[in-house]
Amino acid sequence: MKKKILIVDDDPRNIFALKLTLKSKGYPVESSVSGKEAISVLKNNEDIKVVLMDMMMPDMDGYQTIKIIRETESIKNSTVLAVTAQAMPEDREKCLNAGADDYVTKPINVDVLISLIEKLS
Repeated sequence: MKKKILIVDDDPRNIFALKLTLKSKGYPVESSVSGKEAISVLKNNEDIKVVLMDMMMPDMDGYQTIKIIRETESIKNSTVLAVTAQAMPEDREKCLNAGADDYVTKPINVDVLISLIEKLS
């Protein structure tokens, strides 16, 4: 059985495309449109192993959401991959410093993403 993935993104088009791609590769997928909702989904779904976290969201961004994940005992060991359009070297460091396990840029290279999911989780 493939690892269950939570996609967190405020843009439903991004969720749709990524969900379709991951499901076609055999991954069970849940989704969330906000950081606050993502925390709730994670707490209520112990079988989610990987979180694909959009870093630029309104209200609670990916940095804040990852911080809460890492501070919450029941979900702190989730594998979190930061997903962002920001591609500068300092952006990668900022994501890792926020608690992400790794970082992928948009547009997402699916082969790279699948490789990271398998390597990290």
